[in-house]
Amino acid sequence: MVNAAESSPPRQGRASRRPQERGSGRARTRKLAALAAEIAACRICRDRPEGPPLPHEPRPVFRASATARICIAGQAPGTRVHASGTPFTDPSGDRLRAWMGVDAATFYGLSRIAIIPMGFCYPGQDERGADLPPRRECAPAWRAALFGALPRLELVLAVGSYAQAWHLGGLKRPTLGGTVADWREIMAATARPVVIPLPHPSWRNNAWLKQNPWFEADLLPVLRREVGRVLALPN
Repeated sequence: MVNAAESSPPRQGRASRRPQERGSGRARTRKLAALAAEIAACRICRDRPEGPPLPHEPRPVFRASATARICIAGQAPGTRVHASGTPFTDPSGDRLRAWMGVDAATFYGLSRIAIIPMGFCYPGQDERGADLPPRRECAPAWRAALFGALPRLELVLAVGSYAQAWHLGGLKRPTLGGTVADWREIMAATARPVVIPLPHPSWRNNAWLKQNPWFEADLLPVLRREVGRVLALPN
């Protein structure tokens, strides 16, 4: 199941809203719903792959809304998310929600938070049992159009090096640690949406988190403040 579009257009003051503004909101919602249906039906990684085809039936997993204020730009679904069809239904999601300072109801509230990985489908595992990188077919085929259908974004959380390369371009540093360490400069250099680079919340990054206590002490309070500020904006 793909959760793609909310059911109602952005709300504004009734007295000041023009008819064309209401129509524009409905048009954005319909456009996003149509795009989400196309992505849900996408099979290019199986039928027209770049490299080896996806070794299982594709199951695109993402969430998007025309009224979303925050986008979590991640890597690709893992095994649990592939099974559930809902993003971050795993310990990584628990940690990410704690980093953001939000509960599950807020995190999955379609009207405020979009969750868009670099690869929509679980990519499979390598011979060591580690998840493969996001499929290369997804981002060029869909990402520009999908973000073009999210006009109200104020904040992007770029989780992991693949999302950071896409959203930061030349602002990305040679290493993930270097990119996250320069989060202040990156926030200052980006605007509407502001981008905050984050490591992946996987347990595989526990050692990095212990070696970099500034992440919890300095970055996370700002992250929670920004998430709270953006979520408080009128919809």
